Amino acid sequence: MSLVLENITVTVPDGRDTLTILDAVDLEVAAGETVALTGPSGSGKSTLLAVAGLLLRPGSGRVHVAGVEAGALPDRERTRLRGGTIGIVYQSANLLPSLTAREQVEVVAHANGRLDRAARDRAEELLVRVGLADRLSAQPGQLSGGERQRVALARALMMEPAVLLADEPTASLDPVRGAEVMRLLLEETTRLGAATLLVTHDGDQAAGAGREVRLERAASTVG
Repeated sequence: MSLVLENITVTVPDGRDTLTILDAVDLEVAAGETVALTGPSGSGKSTLLAVAGLLLRPGSGRVHVAGVEAGALPDRERTRLRGGTIGIVYQSANLLPSLTAREQVEVVAHANGRLDRAARDRAEELLVRVGLADRLSAQPGQLSGGERQRVALARALMMEPAVLLADEPTASLDPVRGAEVMRLLLEETTRLGAATLLVTHDGDQAAGAGREVRLERAASTVG
């Protein structure tokens, strides 16, 4: 299943004026494809990712996630669609401080009402796959930055998402750990057949993706 964004426009108030963040943006990411989204700061990359993740409704345009047109859905249905089909990896791991690595991943299944024995086994399997077999019971304060980000990746993969979104997931990591997380991200995109959209400033990461799409600043203000 793919991710399709059609004619996405996002505007925000700017004093007495209106500032355009995204201006009629079109983007399609096919199943099993990784697209690197690049561009200068302020060009709307994170905003477009938020629209794709159903975290932000655009002012106009259509968002198709795994074959579902999400624009007209009520908030509850959008939340359900996001929880079941979209995995998101942020620049910061955003782990819950009191939970172990295993519990960080299991909480996704719990939020979707699917925390059974199979889900618990899958959480452990994912953590093993990202190289954390010996860190299942560790809390965030006991993990390195690279380990925390690998937990975040496992969490994003828990529901086997059709769409995987990553917002500069290696920005806070050293080159070695960053390359490791990227390798895992690309491997899981292929394994799941996910449509993956990656925001990055890293030229090597962009070159390693299947395709690069560059955003420029809309930079328009309407009085």
